[in-house]
Order: sequence, then structure tokens, then C-alpha cells
Amino acid sequence: MSKSVVEIQQAFKQLRLAETAEGLPSLLRKAEQSSWTYLEFLEQLTSMEIQKREEKSIEKRLKWARFPMHKSLQDFKIEEQQALTARQLSQLKELSWLEQAFNLILLGPPGAGKTMLAIGLGMEAIQKGFQVYFVTMGELIHLLKTEEFTHKSQVQLKRLKASDLVIIDDIMYMAMDVREANLFFQLVNQLYEQSSIILTSNRSPEEWTELVGNEGIMTAILDRLLHRMEVIHMNNDSHRIKYQQRIF
Repeated sequence: MSKSVVEIQQAFKQLRLAETAEGLPSLLRKAEQSSWTYLEFLEQLTSMEIQKREEKSIEKRLKWARFPMHKSLQDFKIEEQQALTARQLSQLKELSWLEQAFNLILLGPPGAGKTMLAIGLGMEAIQKGFQVYFVTMGELIHLLKTEEFTHKSQVQLKRLKASDLVIIDDIMYMAMDVREANLFFQLVNQLYEQSSIILTSNRSPEEWTELVGNEGIMTAILDRLLHRMEVIHMNNDSHRIKYQQRIF
């Protein structure tokens, strides 16, 4: 009997049903103990394969996203926020804005929870089958400037452009020269109405023009970003200071 199970496992592997092959022995034991019908057994078998594939798919998308930390929306303390109500957070969680290619700008001082909220929404999107890519503004500029001659940058930007949701953290925390602004414009133009973008910043869009060497380029960038955009002002106190950890 064990030999025939091994042979069936090999057959499942040839059919590229690796998860079914791995879980077959335990599933057969459960079937015998519970006296499953053939139909019940097949239902359990297919459900197991689908579940395992989805788990692997989520794991792959999480790796692709490159989050600096894994924080779900459950970790986001909505009761400490003045910028969002529980109803608005639930609306964001539904991700209808992502399906419609809307953008979000999360504004506020350091430690206000902008990055945590962005990652939480990204994690929610991954759970629902979307491709997500997280990058800081500094990393993004480096990727854009080295795309022509670095294979790693080419791969990362290809993944970014193929994503349904792109999260750019700490945008405009420092000035950009004309070349950097032009490269950023080209990227935003490619993503325009194709993907949703979440931007986090401690400076309002009105201040961004001052940090770019070319006002025309920044105006063109803002024109595309703000066309379908929701701005959330998170002006609460820093949660890092509030929950600071001390030695003594």
C-alpha cells in the first residue's frame, strides 16, 4: 500500500501538484479515520492544493513587496488618530480605490504612523491578490539613476512597474536635481492610471516644487499624481516618542 501511495505522489508531482503529493499520506489517514466518501476525499484534496498554492503565492508577493517590516492594519491604532475615522479606515481596507487606480498621499511629521498605515494597506492588498512594491524615495532615485547599466536595478524597476500598488516612502525628504526629477516624472507617467501609488511625506505637495530644480517638471508630476488622489493629514504626535523604550 505504501508503495502505491509513493507512486501516486510521483504522479501528482509530474502533474505539478506538489502540495497534493506532499499532503497525500496524512489526507489518506484522515479519510480512513473519518470514513469519507470519494466525493468528500476529492473535495479535501482539491481544497488543500488550492490553499497551499495561495499560501505560497502570498509568501511570494510578500517577498516581492520588500516591506521593511510586516505590520497589518490591526497594528494601526486608529483610536490614536485624528486624521482617520474607523469608517474611513474600513473604506480604505476595502481597496476599491486600488481597483480604480486612485493614489494616496499620507502627510505628517516623523512617527505619525504614515509608513505603518501604508504597509498595512499594502499587506491587505497582498492578501487580496494584488502585487505590491515598497521603496523609499532615496532607493527609488538610486534605482532610476542606475537602471541603464545595473541588472539589479532593471529587475527591481521591472517589478515595480508591474505592481498594482507602489508605495514610495519619505518622498521629498531632500531636494532633487533636474535629472532626478525628470527620471521620477517618467516613472510617474508610466504608472499613471495603470497602478495606484501611496506616497508618504512630511512636506505638503505645495512645498515639493521648492525642492526640485525645475518647476515645470514638478508641476507635471503633481498633475498626474493629484488627478485621482486622496490626501490624508496625519498630524498626531509621534508614536515612537509616545511608546519609547528606555534602559532605566
